[in-house]
Amino acid sequence: MNRAKTIELLKKNSFKFTKSLGQNFLVDDTVLEDIVISADVNPDDEIIEIGPGFGALTRLLLDKGKNVTAIELDKKLIPILEDEFKDYTNLKIINEDVLKCDMDEIIGDKEVKILANLPYYVTTPIITKLIKGKSKILSITIMIQKEVADRIAASPSTKDYGALTLMVKYYCDIAKVREVPPTSFMPSPKVSSTVIKLIPRKDKSVRVNDEALFFKVIREAFNMRRKTLSNSLMPLGLPKEELINVLHESGIDPIRRGETLSIEEFALLSNKISDL
Repeated sequence: MNRAKTIELLKKNSFKFTKSLGQNFLVDDTVLEDIVISADVNPDDEIIEIGPGFGALTRLLLDKGKNVTAIELDKKLIPILEDEFKDYTNLKIINEDVLKCDMDEIIGDKEVKILANLPYYVTTPIITKLIKGKSKILSITIMIQKEVADRIAASPSTKDYGALTLMVKYYCDIAKVREVPPTSFMPSPKVSSTVIKLIPRKDKSVRVNDEALFFKVIREAFNMRRKTLSNSLMPLGLPKEELINVLHESGIDPIRRGETLSIEEFALLSNKISDL
């Protein structure tokens, strides 16, 4: 759906963008095609689309996939979508907040591919909900703010590397697909976007004895990024000497900072602590 078609729908439906919902509709057909290609959509696929907007991506998914369930928060868009796709029998539209709906119930026992153009302000909560869910998700292909994509795909010892990086990496394999300029949207956002693909792993990327402890160690290590591990991990409640010993036993210099540790080192450290 190009810019002219979007403008036509805006005028036809007297639609006004809701700033609080972070609405920026994609109007670049080449980006839409790249998203579908990267998601590897085929005729047997059950697809869930989050935030269909005017349905630019929805139309491609309906033509290439088996069934599409579109979850849209803005009730003003529902009649527009219903009218645009009245001739399609493989579309189900749900007017709900994806953060509040039961995704496991919506997905059921199907294997699904998820595609979305996520509002920037809810990107992290939605990603967290999807990758921690119990449903069978084959892939998650999403367009998000470039800054967040950089954080998700970051490497140790870089400014973008942090708790979000490690959380997503624990559950998924990560691949950047392409960057998208503000001019590809209507209205144009102030920042660039990135299409990123997450493939949930059958087995987590590292073995940990206690997931809650693993993520607590990560959070504390990044709460005060400039502190050394011997100081930043003090809130774990270990005596300073014992903390330094467990760091040495893990092969980690106590004067290192959390941003330098790989996910494997965090796993080893948390496992050593859980064994105390």
